[in-house]
Amino acid sequence: MPQIRPITDLRNTNEISELCHSNEEPVFITKNGYGDLVVMSIETYEAMLGEYELDDAIAEAEAEYITNGKLIDAREALSSLRRRHFG
Repeated sequence: MPQIRPITDLRNTNEISELCHSNEEPVFITKNGYGDLVVMSIETYEAMLGEYELDDAIAEAEAEYITNGKLIDAREALSSLRRRHFG
């Protein structure tokens, strides 16, 4: 469940930091009852960034397939990579 905290809670940085690290998810900060900021640990940020990059790579592959309509057999692709990188 997402944590939502008022901006005044940012005065206690240790508590917010512990909350971010223990829950491994972003903490949403409100100002005057409206969403204003998102705070998260570096680990959570890097995990989210990794997921974004993976989603982006999948979308790129799907777009390439739609354009070319060509698929490569996984065994052939792995064999080619092995020859290229391991002799």
